[in-house]
Amino acid sequence: MKLSRFKYKYPEELVAKYPLEHRDESRLMVVHRDTGKIEHRIFKEILDYFEEGDVFVFNNSKVFPARLYGNKERTGAIIEVFLLRELNAESKLWDVLVEPARKIRIGNKLFFGDNEELVAEVIDNTTSRGRTLRFLFDGPHDEFKKLLYSLGHTPIPRYLGREAEPIDEIRYQSLLAKIEGSTSPSTASLHFSRELLKKMEVLGIQKAEITLHIGPGGYRPVEVEDLTKHKTESEEFFIEPEQAEIINTAIKARKKVCAVGTSVVKALESSVTTDKLVKPCKSTWSSKFIFPPYNFQIPTCMVANFYQPETTLMMAAAAFCGMDLLEKAYQTAIKEKYRLFCYGDAMLIL
Repeated sequence: MKLSRFKYKYPEELVAKYPLEHRDESRLMVVHRDTGKIEHRIFKEILDYFEEGDVFVFNNSKVFPARLYGNKERTGAIIEVFLLRELNAESKLWDVLVEPARKIRIGNKLFFGDNEELVAEVIDNTTSRGRTLRFLFDGPHDEFKKLLYSLGHTPIPRYLGREAEPIDEIRYQSLLAKIEGSTSPSTASLHFSRELLKKMEVLGIQKAEITLHIGPGGYRPVEVEDLTKHKTESEEFFIEPEQAEIINTAIKARKKVCAVGTSVVKALESSVTTDKLVKPCKSTWSSKFIFPPYNFQIPTCMVANFYQPETTLMMAAAAFCGMDLLEKAYQTAIKEKYRLFCYGDAMLIL
């Protein structure tokens, strides 16, 4: 499969810059893989396609305020620091991305906050934009984390063309998010409201939660034409035994297993046993890159958003849907003026 298959043009006005007032009132395109049929529904109607014993699998990773703005020592140049993960709590070491990277060298100090409440020193280069920072803070780790996050901003994607606002603190986050570690939410899960989750419970439709900490790589376009040569970033995930059991019970009963988003697909497909069940796991890292053609072992259906061109997110959806049918779905979405990308409308691929 070539990268060029994942290029498509879209009107800029279809990019959803803000979320809808109600999570579950986005539009829902239902795509039937067996017939190629496409239906147009409202997201709150998604449960019409499920019955007692089916299971939705959610990613419960929580987005943290990963984007900071600081000033370089002496020059005062404004530097953006994008926090990726904490490497060592005791030493306050963080893996980050910096912009503009050409100005940031080992030994530089960066100052954060109007009164320079926090200082960091660059101690290593990791990639062209990647750096390791040591934050200089003498107090307890809890106080450091509180200060760091108070200076941070919700890391909404740049394609929205705006800075983060208070609404993003609430809506760029799934209602099920609870374990901190992501720089992006599972956008497919943003459509589930409290009312919809309660209705699932009443109908006997199961809910399982896995954790995969999503990095920023999903929003970056792939840059190699031959997809077999692309290396996707590793992401940490874990699956608790009781959650694996919920999924495996549904598999054994031949019920639907619906992966809510590409991050869930990645975690499930990275933890398959020889008898095609889900294996519980503690902290594990997966660099699995799913693109067509791919033989899925666990999910039988999938909730997805309409993703950016040439991204690994779109490729995972295409692997599940089938490339030709996904192209048809995206063309239909643009024709019918669906809202696109992270705050946009959704697909249910059956």
